[in-house]
Amino acid sequence: MLVLLPPSEGKAASGRGAPLKPESLSLPGLTPARETVLGELVELCSGDEEKAREVLGLSEGLRGEVAKNAELRTAGARPAGEIYTGVLYDALDLASLDAAAKRRAARALLVFSGLWGAVRVTDRIPSYRCSMGVKLPALGALGAYWRAPMAEVLPAAAGDGLVLDLRSAAYAAAWKPQGEVAGRTATVRVLHAPTRKVVSHFNKATKGRIVRSLLASGSAPAGPAELVEALRDLGYEVEAQAPARAGKPWALDVLVAEIH
Repeated sequence: MLVLLPPSEGKAASGRGAPLKPESLSLPGLTPARETVLGELVELCSGDEEKAREVLGLSEGLRGEVAKNAELRTAGARPAGEIYTGVLYDALDLASLDAAAKRRAARALLVFSGLWGAVRVTDRIPSYRCSMGVKLPALGALGAYWRAPMAEVLPAAAGDGLVLDLRSAAYAAAWKPQGEVAGRTATVRVLHAPTRKVVSHFNKATKGRIVRSLLASGSAPAGPAELVEALRDLGYEVEAQAPARAGKPWALDVLVAEIH
């Protein structure tokens, strides 16, 4: 199983350990593209602060993120699972999983990133600010920039098992599963059952809980149909729509009565 996650906008502080080694990150086929984005981001943030803040879409209160980005090559690094915070990651709560579930998380979870393309939760990275929606001056929109490198690398990373896609639209733009990979991919919406509406905070928290439930239970669904059964066994109310034709993903709605 491969689980595709969005990052969080807010991030924990960089660690005090050794700085980033781009060549040590998972999915080494992305290394050249990562080096390019990293170089452009550091250059941008080492220059005109106001321009950098505008490009990155940062408010006045987030001005300090520009200086942080300028020091990415020398900042300490921590496992990505500790760097990413926010609603989904609070609900996932990787740190409290038992050893076996943490090993499953290391194998299964892939976090998409405007800066790194995608990383495993065990990859050591510094804290940064660069969403997939950013348009870097020399590269353009990062969602479009990452499509070619991702298309080269991600099909192999997906293996021959289930792909559970929990990304937001901005990050889904960087890689769209194609062909037979798409046929074993499941996308998930979380709906407030009484209204059948998506509530952002609620959506993120429930997705975090879903991933935690799968990891903690040791469930290893082979494909989307098995995922539906696994989630129901774990107590989730799931409505599933199989694709109308080959090469399209399954669409799952998880219905939850209470917003929390």
